[in-house]
Amino acid sequence: MKIKRFEWNMLGTNCYVLWDETQEAVVIDASCYYEEERNALKKFIDENKLIPKHLLNTHLHFDHIFGNAFVNRLYGLLPEAHEADEFWIRDTPQHSRLYSVKGKESPVPLGKHLHDGDLITFGQTMLEAIHVPGHSPGSLVYYNKEQGCLFAGDVLFQGSVGRADLAGGNFDELIDNICSRLFVLPDDTVVYPGHGGATTIGTEKAENPFFRYRT
Repeated sequence: MKIKRFEWNMLGTNCYVLWDETQEAVVIDASCYYEEERNALKKFIDENKLIPKHLLNTHLHFDHIFGNAFVNRLYGLLPEAHEADEFWIRDTPQHSRLYSVKGKESPVPLGKHLHDGDLITFGQTMLEAIHVPGHSPGSLVYYNKEQGCLFAGDVLFQGSVGRADLAGGNFDELIDNICSRLFVLPDDTVVYPGHGGATTIGTEKAENPFFRYRT
């Protein structure tokens, strides 16, 4: 599996494109807001002759779904995410205005609900959805066991964790779920977060200040 990271929009949200030798691909958190960002995503997919099969969201906060309508128009894909976050689609205009961000178009509805343990396949590659609520009630992490990596959205960052003060967030739940759902994975598992650079499970267990007295 190959991985391309884009860091986009005014909040520096990461978008990932994953693909394998079959050229089938998935887009995780299509966060492209500006026209040049959308053009860059299309150009990358076209130049690499990729065939997008899934549009995945780790959660449905506005900065992670900016490009969902664009990807839907281009490739006919509807986003897939946990149903517990679906209310955020309705609340996107109000939420984005709190950050003085005007949505370019109405967000598209979910095409499929994903749940803990669901398997998402593209080409010869498989991702497992792991439900890790706390940042948002429907936060999902996508784990690829074969390559030893996961796409964490805003659950776990390098040296930090996601905020828990938005609707449906719960800090204690977030910390407990990271410990019980993610820190049981091998220490060398690479974590690709929704903002910032990559880290590993082992590094965060050892150095993340939010877990210093818990692991």
